[in-house]
Amino acid sequence: MGLTTEQLTTAMDVLAAREPAFATALGRVGYPPPRISARGFATLLRTIIGQQVSTTSAQSTWNKLEAIVGDLNDPHAITRATDEQLRAAGLSRQKASYARSLSALVSSGELDLANLPEDDEEAIAKLIAVKGIGRWSAEIYLLFAEGRTDIWPAGDLAVQIEIGRLLGHETRPSEKLVRELAEAWRPHRGAAAIFAWYHYQSDMKVV
Repeated sequence: MGLTTEQLTTAMDVLAAREPAFATALGRVGYPPPRISARGFATLLRTIIGQQVSTTSAQSTWNKLEAIVGDLNDPHAITRATDEQLRAAGLSRQKASYARSLSALVSSGELDLANLPEDDEEAIAKLIAVKGIGRWSAEIYLLFAEGRTDIWPAGDLAVQIEIGRLLGHETRPSEKLVRELAEAWRPHRGAAAIFAWYHYQSDMKVV
């Protein structure tokens, strides 16, 4: 599971004490709610299915796939499925290959989602060995499904935009700069990312 309400509150208080911009923003929009996903195969499969499609479309494909192949918490359901079945559920050839890559690695034990390395970079390396899972997807999984406190998805566009706004930058900072800026926020960069998304959504609502 992801960072709890208590963890987020504690981390944001620390960040607000270090960075006045966080303190100001926190006073304006309040503490962010938790963002939690289940640990395991199904969450990563959802990530693959949801790539480059709307939430509604992804859920429709998920429902069809579940009806055709069975329990999607079980990687063997994908392993046993035929190409025709995956195609009937709405998976493109590429996404089907990604789903098979994930199911094969999990089924063989090569990717043990219950025992990923404690080191964040090593865990990311394990996850991106799956076809279709890039660094951003791996970071989001570790933050939302495992609640790792110092995950920092600096490549995320919304994080870049909002960190730039919060810190008063005239233009969106680069991924490299966002990584550098966040060094001072260790080991609470995960909470900083969640707050950036929350603040970004708050800005959208105001607009």
